[in-house]
Amino acid sequence: MKLLSVNVGRPRPNPWKGLGSTGIDKRPVAGPVAVSAPGPKGTGAVGLAGDRVYDVAHHGGTDQAVYAYAREDLDRWQAELGEPLADGTFGENLTTLGVDVNGALIGERWRVGQDVVLEVSCPRVPCGTFQGWLRQEGWIKRFTRAVLPGAYLRVIEPGEIRADDPVEIAHRPDHDVTVALTFRAVTLEPELLPRLLAADALPEDIRERARRRTGA
Repeated sequence: MKLLSVNVGRPRPNPWKGLGSTGIDKRPVAGPVAVSAPGPKGTGAVGLAGDRVYDVAHHGGTDQAVYAYAREDLDRWQAELGEPLADGTFGENLTTLGVDVNGALIGERWRVGQDVVLEVSCPRVPCGTFQGWLRQEGWIKRFTRAVLPGAYLRVIEPGEIRADDPVEIAHRPDHDVTVALTFRAVTLEPELLPRLLAADALPEDIRERARRRTGA
């Protein structure tokens, strides 16, 4: 298991969401990239140096510090869409190889390289910017039905990472709430929401949705 690339965004206009800019255009960078906890959502800060988000109400912050997507899943989409998808095309900071990103447990911790520890927090939910960026009609529904969302991660231990760094599962919690299950619960199958309460590491807004579903 390793990083194929570490990707940082280049600001570009965002005509798809009525915002001035978007950071979805992420490109692989050479050399080490500093990783640190960005603090609460609302400032645009994320976990990788040189990167940021512009839809500050919905992206960035502690629970969405780093976004990972598997090269294997990009390859599946590449074959289905019939066009090349370079590392970073989905707006991911980390393009992984050999990591079961969607099967990762909420609260699972990854050691990346020598120093950095990241914690799986929640899935990515597609938005209008993502659909516009890929120029695919009906992309939000298509992406959602595939249940290959990729994972957002928190920064637990800061440091530096670079392409080809190994990824090691440092901790797996004692529950069965995966990234894919969480995505299904918050999109297609709300009846699954109560199951998410087994995962203490979920962001509070998702846990609150799950509590409301149970009537608690």
